Amino acid sequence: MTVETMKQIIRPYGDTTGDAMIQVSFTLPVPHGPRAELAALQLAGKMGLDPASVVHSKAMGPDFTFFIVYGKATHLIDYAGIEVPEGREFELLPPAQVNAAVQSVLGRRLVVVGACIGTDAHTVGIDAILNVKGFAGEKGLEYYREIEVHNMGAQVAVDDLVARAKAVDADAVLVSQVVTQKSAHIHNTKQMAAAFTEAYPTSLTGGLGRPLLVVGGPRFDTVTPSDLGVDRIFGKGTTPGEVASYLVHALVRE
Repeated sequence: MTVETMKQIIRPYGDTTGDAMIQVSFTLPVPHGPRAELAALQLAGKMGLDPASVVHSKAMGPDFTFFIVYGKATHLIDYAGIEVPEGREFELLPPAQVNAAVQSVLGRRLVVVGACIGTDAHTVGIDAILNVKGFAGEKGLEYYREIEVHNMGAQVAVDDLVARAKAVDADAVLVSQVVTQKSAHIHNTKQMAAAFTEAYPTSLTGGLGRPLLVVGGPRFDTVTPSDLGVDRIFGKGTTPGEVASYLVHALVRE
């Protein structure tokens, strides 16, 4: 079998299979009108949509226009050639095994501090992981007998987060970032990581010298933990059990 025959070429699907039709939406910083629609069509052409048509346009104030464009994509995808990243490197554990591992190795409760930092006021994510009510049928970390949770809530200053982590001798710090305009989640996370690095001297034994830094949110898929200076990134749909299992993997079993 040749390399060519091993490919699996796919096209987008609009009205009929393989028609390559797609729909995109965007906003341009121009007043609504015929010239704005022509600008939208030029952009669509440069995106690889040919032919394309503006199916909806609406003024967003005097100087902006929102568009929905429908067109035929000229690009093809080799589905067979896509490499899927490896899955999680740790085992998912039920709460009883997490508690047993923490108690047997640490001999005390594992201390976790969580917060939304900066101007982020969206606590749904951090509450889903920390609060006992949990998420997706799993109870949050407050449910775990051997995990001590300190939920600082929303709009927490980085300095206050560091101070609380030091005050309670935290093993891990969990930060949720949902607000992503102008890459606020990236800037806030880097600021947080730098503050912890400065506040905690590097361990002489080669350890981190600081709490484990874990960040989560829906828009971190374009960066790696090393880019941000943290130990782990969790994306959308993460459950409390995944976070608890990771903490055991990172802090207890190793």
